[in-house]
Amino acid sequence: MAPKTSESRPVNPPEISLTPFSQMLYDSTSPQYSYPTPAPETPSPPATQHRSASHNTKSVSNHRPSFQTHKSPSRPKAQHVDRVMSNTIAHDENSSITVQIPVKVKKMKSQVMTPQKPTPVRKASSIAVEITPYNHEIPVSFQSLVQPPSLTITHPVSKITAQPLTPAKSTLKTPSEPHTPAAQSKIHSTAQISESGSQLAVVIPGPSPALRREDYEIIPDSPETPQHLSKNQRRSGVGSGDELSVSLGQREKADLAVRNLRDQLQDIFEAEATTSDGTNLSASTQTKVESALKDAESIDLKVGEAMGESEVEGWLQNVSVAELGVKAARTILRMMLGGRDDKQLYSEDATQAALNTFKNAIESCLIPIVEMRSSGSTANLFKLLLAQKKVITGLLTQCRRLLSLFATLVAGIELSETVVNTLEFIASRLIFVENAHAEKDSVLGIARFDSLRVVALDTITQIFLNNPLQRQGIFDEILTSLEKLPVTKQSARQFKLSEGGSIQLVSALIMRLVQTSSTKADDAKETRRGKAMEAFNGEEGAVAKEDLASIVSIIQSEARAEQQVVTAIQELRDIVSPLLDTAKANASYVVGFIVQRAMNSTKAGDTPYRNLLDLFMEDFILCLNSPEWPAAELLLRLLLFKMVHLAEGDKTPAPAKNMALDLLGSMGAAISDLISHVRKTASSLINDDADLGRYLSRQAEVSLEKKVQPLEVVSWACGPFRTSLEFLDERRSLDPQLSSAVGLFMAEWASKICTTYDLLDDDGESMEAEREYGRLAYRLRMMIGDKRWLSTEYSFNSVNAAHARLAYSLTLLQSQFCESFARVLMILLGSMASEQATVRSRSLKSVTTVLETDPTILDREPKVMQILLRCSNDSSVLVRDSALALIGKCMSLRPSLENDMVPSILQRITDSGVGVRKRALKLSKDVYLRNTNSDIRSLIADSLLHRVTDQDESVQELARQTIEEVWMSPFYQPTSANDVSAQYKLAMASHVSLMVKTVQRGGSVSAVLDKVLQSILSDNAKFAAANFKVCKALVATMFETIIDNATNIGNNTPSARDALQVLTIFAKSNAKLFTPEQVQLLQPYVSNVAGSDDLAIYRSVVVIFRHVLPHLSKAHNSFLASVRKELMPSISRMGKAILDDLVACLWIISEVLDDFQHLTRLVLSSLIGIQKMKAQDLNDPRSLEMVRKLNKLLLISGMCGKHCDLDRQIETFRSSFPKWKEHSVSALMTHIFAPFASPEQPLDVRKAALEAIGMVSQSWPKNLGSPEVWSQFLAAFEEQDDEKRFPLETISMKAFKDFLLLEEKRSETGADGVVGMAADATAKLGVMGGGQGDGIAIALAQRFHQSIIKIALSRQDEQALLATEIIGCIIRQGLMHPKECTTALVALETSQNPKIAEIAFREHRAAIEKHESILEKEYMRSVQLAYSYQRDVVKDTHGATLNPFAPKLHMLIEILKMSKPKNRKKFFENLCARIDFDPEKIDLADLPGHLDFSQFIIENMAFLEYVSVDELLSAITAMEGVVSGTGTSIAHAIETEILHIGIDQQSLISENGQPQPMEPEIDEARLQKLTASSMMLSCLWEARTYLRRQYGLLNNRRESKGKAIIKDLNRPPVKAQGINGDKFWEEISTAMAAFDSKESMIKQCRSFVELLSVDQDFKLAAEGDEDGIRMGTPSDDEENETPGPPGGSGRGRKRKALGTPSGRKKRARSSSVPRARGRPKGSGRKGERFSVEPIGEDDDLWV
Repeated sequence: MAPKTSESRPVNPPEISLTPFSQMLYDSTSPQYSYPTPAPETPSPPATQHRSASHNTKSVSNHRPSFQTHKSPSRPKAQHVDRVMSNTIAHDENSSITVQIPVKVKKMKSQVMTPQKPTPVRKASSIAVEITPYNHEIPVSFQSLVQPPSLTITHPVSKITAQPLTPAKSTLKTPSEPHTPAAQSKIHSTAQISESGSQLAVVIPGPSPALRREDYEIIPDSPETPQHLSKNQRRSGVGSGDELSVSLGQREKADLAVRNLRDQLQDIFEAEATTSDGTNLSASTQTKVESALKDAESIDLKVGEAMGESEVEGWLQNVSVAELGVKAARTILRMMLGGRDDKQLYSEDATQAALNTFKNAIESCLIPIVEMRSSGSTANLFKLLLAQKKVITGLLTQCRRLLSLFATLVAGIELSETVVNTLEFIASRLIFVENAHAEKDSVLGIARFDSLRVVALDTITQIFLNNPLQRQGIFDEILTSLEKLPVTKQSARQFKLSEGGSIQLVSALIMRLVQTSSTKADDAKETRRGKAMEAFNGEEGAVAKEDLASIVSIIQSEARAEQQVVTAIQELRDIVSPLLDTAKANASYVVGFIVQRAMNSTKAGDTPYRNLLDLFMEDFILCLNSPEWPAAELLLRLLLFKMVHLAEGDKTPAPAKNMALDLLGSMGAAISDLISHVRKTASSLINDDADLGRYLSRQAEVSLEKKVQPLEVVSWACGPFRTSLEFLDERRSLDPQLSSAVGLFMAEWASKICTTYDLLDDDGESMEAEREYGRLAYRLRMMIGDKRWLSTEYSFNSVNAAHARLAYSLTLLQSQFCESFARVLMILLGSMASEQATVRSRSLKSVTTVLETDPTILDREPKVMQILLRCSNDSSVLVRDSALALIGKCMSLRPSLENDMVPSILQRITDSGVGVRKRALKLSKDVYLRNTNSDIRSLIADSLLHRVTDQDESVQELARQTIEEVWMSPFYQPTSANDVSAQYKLAMASHVSLMVKTVQRGGSVSAVLDKVLQSILSDNAKFAAANFKVCKALVATMFETIIDNATNIGNNTPSARDALQVLTIFAKSNAKLFTPEQVQLLQPYVSNVAGSDDLAIYRSVVVIFRHVLPHLSKAHNSFLASVRKELMPSISRMGKAILDDLVACLWIISEVLDDFQHLTRLVLSSLIGIQKMKAQDLNDPRSLEMVRKLNKLLLISGMCGKHCDLDRQIETFRSSFPKWKEHSVSALMTHIFAPFASPEQPLDVRKAALEAIGMVSQSWPKNLGSPEVWSQFLAAFEEQDDEKRFPLETISMKAFKDFLLLEEKRSETGADGVVGMAADATAKLGVMGGGQGDGIAIALAQRFHQSIIKIALSRQDEQALLATEIIGCIIRQGLMHPKECTTALVALETSQNPKIAEIAFREHRAAIEKHESILEKEYMRSVQLAYSYQRDVVKDTHGATLNPFAPKLHMLIEILKMSKPKNRKKFFENLCARIDFDPEKIDLADLPGHLDFSQFIIENMAFLEYVSVDELLSAITAMEGVVSGTGTSIAHAIETEILHIGIDQQSLISENGQPQPMEPEIDEARLQKLTASSMMLSCLWEARTYLRRQYGLLNNRRESKGKAIIKDLNRPPVKAQGINGDKFWEEISTAMAAFDSKESMIKQCRSFVELLSVDQDFKLAAEGDEDGIRMGTPSDDEENETPGPPGGSGRGRKRKALGTPSGRKKRARSSSVPRARGRPKGSGRKGERFSVEPIGEDDDLWV
């Protein structure tokens, strides 16, 4: 039905009991309420509305300010609304309240929310409630809430629900709770009661018949965004479901606030009644305070090291006076901070006195005590003061409280600039004072003093906030004081974070200041200052006030913000942009300052900025995920941008690029860690009890998938920004320092709103989003302007720390810092292909850091592994090592990559770098233990075994240890416990199979495994007993599963042949691993020998017998006899390899059985057969069969002589050889063999005879001393026929090698270990006559070493390798003087045969360790021999190899690195000296050879790896000395003799009578010599220039060598980016080709003259060379600029005047007259060292 049209009748107000204050407010207010007509479609601006209203009227609305105001309470007619509107808009446009306020009442804000509490109605008031009839065209049900001052009226049909902020795609939904008839009746009854009690009539029409409930669908609230978390406090009762109760609650709160206000006013009035003139001190008290303050200002608090007990007692009295003065200062500051409005100006003298007292206590007393330590010169004073700790800490506590008051004073009162500056200086000094590292070294206590530092930090923050003009100075003072910071991590972090952990105090200060930069300063102080200026200046102040008032925003409500979104956004941008720009500028200044200085320092340098940069970054990363430190993200963002610029810069130096990659890796890891944290936290909150937790969890999932909507991030309801801000705002009351964090965070939120708004699409769907952005912009602007606006206007459910951290992390994910992760990763991956090795290595390490936090990168970026594999084959050792480390990390994160990575790892096991080999061994072990694939395990084991013979001892030991860990240690526990389980047996069988498979790979695995087993089973091994048990179990397993188990044949188990091969290795290692029963099982394998497999089995069994049978007891004699019976017939059928073991085995059996008849008969018959062939002509072709038989007999008898001691059967031999008078069977043998080794015999016979003699001599070395024997070997070396000499030399050297190795082994064991040698414990190397073989070995070396060295230096084949091995034996045993052999080793180190070079390097290094002082004098002869070796054998005189460039003498330099630096520098100087020559004295025929030798040296020096910058500069200086010394005379000779410059030219008269110049004659020989000199000097200068550019060194004479920093000179040189040796190699090749023709020689000479005339570097080098010796008073000629130029520079130069400032030499003028060429004074002497300076960007680079 339609509502009544009659006006509401007046009613009498109800009797209401009010408080005095409420009664006063009630009496002065005349409220009138009416319902106006609907507003027009285009409402008028708020300003117009205000102007149209009376001066005493203000329009008060719940939402919009666009409603018309009415003075009359008359009700307008109902009007139909033709457009669809929301519930909120309908309510706003159909209700308004007009309140009449008297003029005398102070003006209130233009918009006041309607109070929700009942307000009493005074008697004269009248209230009319008018409700517009329902419009049948509006298909939306809504509820109007009308709240007159005296009652609350609730419409029963529908209600308004205040919808919180929802995502962009959400819609406004109507709550689903229908109103029941009971509820309606309840409301009607409430209205009736109110009407009866106050005589008020409220007419509420019923619902329109056109509106049917079934026509509408209930839409529930969005499940995605919890709408109930955020509430508008001024509308908190709307839509709550129980409006009456909410209104009553609001009334109770209001009444409580009024009561509190009344009590507070009462206290004020009482205090005012008892005080005549405010809060003052009595005269006596004030006098005491002033006196105490004055005394404390000047009291002496200084502490001295010489203070004793009496001095300390007097000093303590002064401390008490100072403490009293500090308390007085606190009293004065408390008075100042009373907040009295009538006194804004305070005594500056009092403030200054308080500050002086504080300064005296801090600087004279506390800081010196803090810096005092318990050791050193202050130890005694430290003990005395420590006993008075309580008194001193009392002063510290008072100072901390006083400083806190100063911080508050700075924020509330305008202080003088002097006070502020002094306070800031003291606070800064407190922060940078180095506290003790341990509590025992601190008198005050570390924590107590750090609490004072924290207050100092707060003080600086307040000064920074309230004094914008001093901000730059504060930053400068902090940054320049960074050098005072301790760089050790233990003492550098004193600031405790609320979430745990610690950071540097200066890091917290920097972040706090950056956050403060974005905080809008409080206008209260400026307002007070404005009032004072207004009172002072009158009209001028009023004008300023008007100007201030004119800056008013257009958007004054959310409703207007919804309508004018662009304006709202722009106003927000205008207010937030200056704040953010200031914060960014300050943060950028800090980052730029530290980075710039870090680029010019190193971690090991004198300046700490490089280490400090790392510490700062670590602190920022630690605070990154903390809502309390939003500046951490800003600083990291700017630092990241800086590092990206450095990493992507083409001209960035390598150290700076390495620094950038290092920091980018750490920041990338921080981003990955943040993402991981978000993922883990989101998963833990997915089923959280709180709606906020579940919502944030869903938002995290969307954010990680990069599908989040921008509006969801900045949403108001419970978005990440709002949640984090509510958490900070709630804690700000407890920690006021969080205000800076709130300020920056709000600014970041506002900036995000402005940024995301610009990305909105201009379509219909975004209209609601635009309105939401308008509301957000208005709210953020209000929040930035008023710190309490948020808590006043809105309430939010309490946010716990976990939800806040997740919300803040979600905001970080949308920041530029985190969004740059992909770019950072691409930079790191791209740097892995850099031209600089150090950059590639650093990028690999940085990628490792990132992968540790986010292994999923391997899944997302498959090219990472491809780049890694390429880097593992890099030319740089450093890069290969870093690549291996990263491969290991990748495999630990993704074990599935192991199979693909194993080949690359195993390839690096043989790497040239020791560190790379070690890392590869460790990775191989890890893969072996994790992987169960037998093929991969076998491959790894094979590679590990080969490293046991590595040339580096540490690698050998690591390989042996690794084999022990992977093959032995897993079975320690089972074998010790005698485990007999099936699982154990299967594991042992599998391990046996693996070992057999590894040995099957061939090569030298068997020999290496033998050494490994001997090592781990030796008595010196750490786990010898455990290893023995494991090996014994392995042998038993092989017998059980293979040897004695025929059923397994055909399965996957190894064959008997392969198993026996492994058993031979165990037998050689330790025969006790076998039992007699096991040995007896092997007898059938020697019975029948048929094919090759049987032959291999036969040999394995014989070897096992050879080593095991000596340990059998006599109880097994029958078994031994049967074995001998099986073996004897096989002697004639076996070859040399098997025969060696067979004869040895038979001799062992004979010794055990004590029966030698079988072998005696065998040897005797063989010797008789050989003796019979002496008379035969073996050169006859018909004697081939006889020769074959003779060779066999020589082999058998030689083997027997090697293994058997038949001297006890000497009488048997005498009976067959009656003419023989010696007393040794071995002598008889060599006597019979020697004639067959003579040159008259056939080659095969000579070879067999020499071989037999060598075998016998191994056991009986004295035979080598017989002239009959050594003459035959000498004849072999002197053989003229190459076809005969080569094999004879090989056999002879093999015999020598076996003999020398056996002698070396006997010397190491201390006794003869071979049959036929008498036991002699004194047989040691280096002792003449110490054993039977010592004298023989020395004689052998002296007699044949020249021939052996000649063979080694004449070829690179196996024979040369054999000769090199003999040379090594001679050097190790000290058989020759080291100088005789080491020169050959240097040449052999340059061999293309890697085995020869490796042996030579190893033996040379060992010799240098023992005889360095002797051998260092032979280096030049060694270099000459190396050149000859390259020329004659390698056929390449170049000094370096290509692809990549590597010097041929690099092994020599590696050995020289063991020597002293001065020896290396001397070596480089001698190399340059060997190049120099005098053209007048050199023979023309020697020129090509000398040029080749010069090229060999120059190219070596150009590509050598120098240890330090100092050594590099020594080499460069030596080169420059040669060129500047010899070059000037050569250039002068070329000009005068070749180019004929300065000589009168003769001319001929032509037919036309014209003179024509005659072509001067050039001496060809002279031309060749000068050309050769110019070629050599040009190449040397090119090498010098290449080295300078390669390592970034410039010749700068402006700095003397005295300024060079020793630490910098001792650093290893770093190669510059983009420079390689291609151009240098090309220049050298071009110069060395100048001998091709006369024209090319003249061209070369002319080029050399131009080089000396034009090259500016040469001029500087020459001048530096001259300045080293030209001292004293200049001559007249020098003053007149007439002498010749130094070094032939071609330009005049004046001597510096005596009064030249700073001794700076004047440069030549451009008009200087060129002087004649000539060698200057001292041009042949060495110049001074040049300083080091990086290459500038404008310099040309070698490409």
